Amino acid sequence: MTRILLLATLATVLIIKAEAQEHPLWMRYPAISPDGTTILFSYKGDIYSVSSKGGTAVALTISESYEYAPVWSHDGKWIAFASDRYGDFDVFVMPATGGEARRLTYHSRNEYPSSFTADDRSVLFSTDRQDLVTDGQFPTGAMPELYSVSSTAGVKHLARKIPVDYTD
Repeated sequence: MTRILLLATLATVLIIKAEAQEHPLWMRYPAISPDGTTILFSYKGDIYSVSSKGGTAVALTISESYEYAPVWSHDGKWIAFASDRYGDFDVFVMPATGGEARRLTYHSRNEYPSSFTADDRSVLFSTDRQDLVTDGQFPTGAMPELYSVSSTAGVKHLARKIPVDYTD
């Protein structure tokens, strides 16, 4: 009886493994291009691009770090994404067709891209940095807030907090 149970378990594991090879389940964070022709997604910590009509996905990032949460610029030429290349998650930008990624944020807290501004000159991102005592959320900083950083920045441009009015 134990032998039959062991063989049945082994057969089940092999079937599940074979099925997983045919239908990967780790594709996350899809983002469709502004013109609707291309889809970005995260798979096992890298960003991939594939035609919205189907086909073979192409890796845009290949590294030991974890990249995810891609967002498109409005003109479809750039993508921003989060990567932990330097420990915490920072916002990076790169050409939508692939190429070298540039780091835009340098804070010690995790930062995740949300969108590009309408003119594509800045990337909006969320983070839970510690607030000032005068802020409505002080002292926890537990709720993410929206910041902006230049997408064309050369080196270490400062991020700016998007002001929010807490009054009614």
